[in-house]
Amino acid sequence: MPVRTATAALVLATSAVSLIIVLSGALVDASVIAGFIPARASGVPGFEGYGLLPVWLTPLSCTFVHAGVLHLGMNMLMLGFTGRETERAVGVAGLLLLYVAGAYSAAAAQWLLDPDALIPMVGASGAASAVIGAYSLLFSQPRVRAIGPIPERVVHVLWLAVAWTVVNLLMWWALLGGGLQIAAAAHIGGFIGGLVLARPLLLLRWRRA
Repeated sequence: MPVRTATAALVLATSAVSLIIVLSGALVDASVIAGFIPARASGVPGFEGYGLLPVWLTPLSCTFVHAGVLHLGMNMLMLGFTGRETERAVGVAGLLLLYVAGAYSAAAAQWLLDPDALIPMVGASGAASAVIGAYSLLFSQPRVRAIGPIPERVVHVLWLAVAWTVVNLLMWWALLGGGLQIAAAAHIGGFIGGLVLARPLLLLRWRRA
């Protein structure tokens, strides 16, 4: 059966690469080579020539590396569910731009949180969060009112950003107690990137049509 959407292509490509890495036992090496390491991006001494990929590419390459099948499955489920409808709204180019911009805004947020962090960030959740952010804005019904000079549309965007931030901080806190870590800042950064780009991409797509 042919792949008919960019969303399906992203899910299939990411799943294939991630499963090969996990099943081959190469996760640790792949995380170092392709993961986003904030300390490396900061130019911390000792990271010169670290890894095989240039540091500017690692926010994107890290989306093809996942910490396990469950990590991969959750990310691809959310991407597949929200990406299909978002792609219909903003087009193939718009979806791909969202995904790439989300990957870089997620890495930037994680870097801002701790520029000297040594732990590689892996996974497509930051990039997928941008798609989720765009989906949330484009397909949700605003149930808020304007606050003084702040229009309803802006309040809606702010409400979505705050809600996503709170959810991810709660997840981070809950999983931290069990010895697990999630890149909450990356999720938040990607989501905000999606909120910012959603309407411009929608308008651009339909002005061209």
